[in-house]
Amino acid sequence: MNERENEEWLRLLREPGAQASAAIADLRHVVRGGLQRALAGRAGVGDAQIDDLTQDATLKVLATLDSFRGASRFTTWAITISIRVALTDLRRARWKDVSLDQLTESAGEPSAAATPDANAHVARERMIAALYQVLDTELTERQRRALIAELKGMPQTEVAAQLGMNRNALYKLTHDARRKLRQGLAAGGFSEDDVREAFELPSQEGMPPRGAP
Repeated sequence: MNERENEEWLRLLREPGAQASAAIADLRHVVRGGLQRALAGRAGVGDAQIDDLTQDATLKVLATLDSFRGASRFTTWAITISIRVALTDLRRARWKDVSLDQLTESAGEPSAAATPDANAHVARERMIAALYQVLDTELTERQRRALIAELKGMPQTEVAAQLGMNRNALYKLTHDARRKLRQGLAAGGFSEDDVREAFELPSQEGMPPRGAP
């Protein structure tokens, strides 16, 4: 593959004809190599899936050429975008056969981290009770389903699709749900941060910090 400067990559990829075709083939080669390195050892990702991910990522790079600002080598930028696209696709694939109904029905109660401290165990039990009291009595059914899905790790794009709403509407729904959750937990002497720390739950994008109104 020919080494190219950033400007040459952009020029060739934007023009029609044989040169563009060759440049796109080279771009696909760069993207595939980057994805192979990034996803090496990842369970269930074989050559066929790498090919599919390469195609999706290459199209994304071509569609966002105007956002390239030249702060790095073009190939580095393209690989970074490609990895982001691939990880998003893999997350979607993981959740595509999981419904919100399944998550809600199997929500159960989160298991607190094992601890020999009896006082800490009692505190976590109280926290569980406060958490589920709010989930079951203070939230609407849609708020409850969306929040449980977030806590389970379902991507927001998938939650929004299953609820039949756009990302902005979902953000408003979960924002209101978290506000109710925060108020209910505060009434029991807990914060969301206390719950996440105790149960080792992941942080969610857009989650208000402790003390936020």
